[in-house]
Order: sequence, then structure tokens, then C-alpha cells
Amino acid sequence: MAENHTSEIKLKVELDENRIPEKLLWSAEDGGINNEEAKAMLLSVWDSNSQETLRIDLWTKDMPVDEMRKFFHQTLVAMSDTFYKATQDEKMTATMKDFCDYFAEKLEIAKK
Repeated sequence: MAENHTSEIKLKVELDENRIPEKLLWSAEDGGINNEEAKAMLLSVWDSNSQETLRIDLWTKDMPVDEMRKFFHQTLVAMSDTFYKATQDEKMTATMKDFCDYFAEKLEIAKK
């Protein structure tokens, strides 16, 4: 019988006196990541019992708006890729990618 392996991802949020995130750190030992700093994170988990998504959305108070726009765009593109891998739904994936292009164009973050 194969031995199971457990992998752990750790998140650390440093808050200011008003409980606003000042610093986000994350570690994933299996990936060789130890206390790497990030400016924003979006975490979604699926609760099968309640049939709903539970979320933690955090960003540091010094996260620039232009970087937040890029972060959201890249997250949407990644979600489109993940949706395709999970469903093989080419038509909806193409629709999602079209929206990502539109999003980037409207925010003027499209790569030239």
C-alpha cells in the first residue's frame, strides 16, 4: 500500500493597529518557498456541504492600484485556464478569455 504524503501551505498576515494587512507572507515547503512576501492574495475553497465558495481576499495597504488591476487580470486568465483543465469546455473558456481581453483593454493593461 502506498504511503500518503501531506503537504502544507502556510499564510501569515501581519496587521497594523487597525487590523489592516501590512504584510502577507506565505510558505510552501514542498515548493521551496519560505516566508515569501506578497502584496495580495485571493483564496477560494469549495464547501461541498453548503454548495458555496468560501473566500479570503486580502491585500496590503501599500498595494498600488495599477498592480491590483494586473493581479486581477492575471487571476482571471488563470481561472480561465483552470476552468478549461477542469471541464474541457472550450466554448465557455473562449468566452472567458474574451472577457479577460476586454478587461485588460478597458483598464489599459493589455500588453502591446
